[in-house]
Amino acid sequence: MKSNLWTREELILAFNLYLKLPFGKMHTKTPEVVELASLTGRTVNSIAIRLTNFASCDPFHQARGVKGMVGGIKQCQPIWDEFFSNQEELIFLSEELLARQQQTSIEVKYNDILLDFDFTKYKGESVIREVKTRVNQSFFRQIVVSNYANKCAITGIEIPELLVASHIVPWSKNDKERLNPENGICLSSLYDKAFDKGLISLSDDYKILISRDLKKYQEKEFYNNHFKIIENKTIIEPLKYLPKLDFIKYHQDEIFSKRN
Repeated sequence: MKSNLWTREELILAFNLYLKLPFGKMHTKTPEVVELASLTGRTVNSIAIRLTNFASCDPFHQARGVKGMVGGIKQCQPIWDEFFSNQEELIFLSEELLARQQQTSIEVKYNDILLDFDFTKYKGESVIREVKTRVNQSFFRQIVVSNYANKCAITGIEIPELLVASHIVPWSKNDKERLNPENGICLSSLYDKAFDKGLISLSDDYKILISRDLKKYQEKEFYNNHFKIIENKTIIEPLKYLPKLDFIKYHQDEIFSKRN
């Protein structure tokens, strides 16, 4: 009989799923909940309860006055705190644990190439570091795209192949916030590139800003078709994590301002 006491590995697996699922899907009929129950030998009800325990730790839900189920918060809070103090290691560990439980390698899409990592075969510090980076980037994409209900935050496009999890503060500029969902926004490829290059940005109230460099093309048809129509448009509200204002201000000051 399965022990009632949850192991650290089981808690990490539940946290992995919590980050990937919208709040409204943390119930016993969700396929991912059923799968995790099967992998861990827990009941679907116990998995669903654990997910709501993590919701009780989440500042987003605390600010909304949603308490979730607080009974197991003492077990879940240390995992939550560990994530925000050491995101890259815990996310990689959670994906590695999931792959081992499934007895599979892990598929990671990176730069449009599907890579298949077998955790039992890779060796060497540099190889492991590269694998960690790509696995974590893939995970970041999953939680950001899910946060915007699989739609571009500007246009509402919902073609998965066209969606990118854009970092607001670039990956290379802040290693502590690389995997923070508040540092991500789901954009289609065109607007992701424009955002990355500072041609567009966000205002403090989440409206689209157009740079002077981009406005030089305002007599062109492509400008009217793709950029004029989005100026001052408010982005689609995410399901959980709004872009953090500190990150938006960084983008305004360090990236967007160079195109003005």
